[in-house]
Amino acid sequence: MDHQPEPTTLRVFVALAPPDDAKDELARALRPAYTAHPHLRWNRIEDWHITLAFLGELPATAVPPLRSALAARAASWPALTLRLHGGGHFDERLLWSGIDGDLAGLHQLADEVRELVRSCDIDYRARPLRPHLTLARSRRDDLTSVPETAAALTGFVGRPWQTERLHLVGSNIGRGPGPIRYRDIEAWPLGTTRS
Repeated sequence: MDHQPEPTTLRVFVALAPPDDAKDELARALRPAYTAHPHLRWNRIEDWHITLAFLGELPATAVPPLRSALAARAASWPALTLRLHGGGHFDERLLWSGIDGDLAGLHQLADEVRELVRSCDIDYRARPLRPHLTLARSRRDDLTSVPETAAALTGFVGRPWQTERLHLVGSNIGRGPGPIRYRDIEAWPLGTTRS
């Protein structure tokens, strides 16, 4: 039996994920775009997430202390009320759905997660938080499919939902051919709803 060695590094981020019914609601709104633009590289619905802190490539040894710190704090962070709303794009090539609801709470949670990451001696370049779900990417020579699909999502307003878990996620970017795949390293329940 061929045994793959454990990777010495992992590409890691901390995220929230909408519940399945909220993702299904958005997927139904995207059905015409799936047909009209099948050549877009669509992310798998199970991989849709809101990134709070993208940590990049980390030594595998950095992950256990991070897991412990996030686990210890997750229950003290309140759940947030969010919804998927509208759509947009970055550079005409990356399609996203926007996030609405308790955005102040979302930014506060992201700030606290980033501070916790730093307390674990993980040095990373923090980007400004732009809450969104990445849905699809286009080829370099296609500058119309993504903006057209984003425009079609302008009126989309999803139902409100509660954040349930904080996710520490690993991805396979740079680990061979095929689509990007994500997997939970671990996830922890969040506390009660913000008042």
